[in-house]
Amino acid sequence: MDEILSVTPIARDAAHNEDENEACLHAQTLVYAFNITMAIKAAIQLRLLDMLSKADGRALTAEELVAQAQEGTDNKAEVAVLVDRILRHHIAAAVAGGGRQTPFERAHGAPIFDYMGVSPRLSTLFDQAMAQQSMLVVNKLLEHCSRVFDGVGVLIDLGGGTGATIAMITERYKHIRVINFDLPHVISEAPPFQGVEHVAGSWFDSLPTGDAFFLKDDEDCIKILKNCRRALTDNGKVIVVQSVLPATPEATPAARDSYTMDMIMLVNFKGGKERTEHEYTELARAAGFAGALRSTYIFCNIYALEFTK
Repeated sequence: MDEILSVTPIARDAAHNEDENEACLHAQTLVYAFNITMAIKAAIQLRLLDMLSKADGRALTAEELVAQAQEGTDNKAEVAVLVDRILRHHIAAAVAGGGRQTPFERAHGAPIFDYMGVSPRLSTLFDQAMAQQSMLVVNKLLEHCSRVFDGVGVLIDLGGGTGATIAMITERYKHIRVINFDLPHVISEAPPFQGVEHVAGSWFDSLPTGDAFFLKDDEDCIKILKNCRRALTDNGKVIVVQSVLPATPEATPAARDSYTMDMIMLVNFKGGKERTEHEYTELARAAGFAGALRSTYIFCNIYALEFTK
């Protein structure tokens, strides 16, 4: 008699989630495929391949490569002429210039958020894209990682855009008072959501007091985190939703996704980068968070990282 096999609902859900996770990572690989040619072009412009070949098999750090790309007056002039002649993404020029300006700022004449403040079309497009991604991730967070919001009475979403993300949270946790905090030009376009209070301001100034801050971005982190810590209640925490770099380089789909996002951060945000879990811990400590760091995998290489006071 043939054996009849059955799959329990839990096993079936786990398999479905894994399939969804792999499909999402593959989709992001296709969407961000331009990063490969963009990075290779910058590597050629900066002569990184030549430097590595001359190292005779010795590993070179990123700092050593940057120093060689910038050393010598003649070399600096050569790099400047080269990037001016064949410039496309401004990455090489930004590296050769010591990172004083991001590639985005070199291309558009202003930092990304300043530029969006005077470009309503781009600002709206950016906010809509971030809202769609956030809704996907937060939906998975609420499905599988609801303990992240245990004990939270007041939740503030920093850089919450339209407020759609935090509205999803208050639908599940009706006892939580939620605040959507973003720049004035963003809040001015935010639609009303039941139970969501929209507040305009700057991350670098004073923040509303709350039990938890929800962060999905990575700009000037220590200053922002210090502001968060000052505004937190005694048992409060910051919830950072981000991808995490592997501690050592890997060739897995998840690792490639992290490296891709690392390049996007480099292009758009001054000092922006993805981090390993150890680097996140150091970041939290530097901002004054003394509690344990808790890391929870959500979906598609995105984690919820909890920093406690």
